[in-house]
Amino acid sequence: MSDKELLILVIEDEQPIRRFLKMALTDHGYGYREAESGKDGLRKVASERPDLVILDLGLPDMDGLDVTRQLREWSSVPVIVLSARGQEKDKVEALDAGADDYLTKPFGVPELLARIRVGLRHAARAATGQVESDFSFGGVRVDMAKRQVLRDGVEVHLTRIEYKLLVTLIKYAGKVVTQNQLLKEIWGQEYSEESNYLRVYMAHLRRKLEVDSAHPRHLITEAGVGYRLKAE
Repeated sequence: MSDKELLILVIEDEQPIRRFLKMALTDHGYGYREAESGKDGLRKVASERPDLVILDLGLPDMDGLDVTRQLREWSSVPVIVLSARGQEKDKVEALDAGADDYLTKPFGVPELLARIRVGLRHAARAATGQVESDFSFGGVRVDMAKRQVLRDGVEVHLTRIEYKLLVTLIKYAGKVVTQNQLLKEIWGQEYSEESNYLRVYMAHLRRKLEVDSAHPRHLITEAGVGYRLKAE
């Protein structure tokens, strides 16, 4: 493995998926390691020091959620969980347990690579303490130093809550943020069940910032889980 090659550890018990992931990752220049169980995966995170982990939730020896929780006791490595369709509860629990993102099976290589890039980018920012004061997506530019939002060069007025919601999504740009996490960060712990607040304010943001609020390209709903700001 070269000095510049980033290492990804796949913790997955299904051989066809491991084979698919190995081909996709090595073809795009990533180093690859694998583990077939949760316990082996935890050992290899400690010994191999991967730059990112792809973790299946359905492992033979232990629940993927428990792997995530144990991992977060001593490591901040980015974790992308794999889940089957319809398991929104598991996705939310995995994200709240410390996973950075998730992919729903089946998934394509472009989506996999995009999620990996986001995870690695966030890890690099966290390591350097970098904070972006100027952020753009689509025709929108957010200057956080001036607390100014422009759409196609024209200033857009956002309420305090709308602005706080946008800035929170920017902080996690590219990653899915659970409803629970957004509610806690914006309104406080006592509002963690008020998901209707988010629906209302996301609708306001989309009307002000999206070209077509009925078909948003950047302020994306992750059904049953939360929201994602898609900047790529």
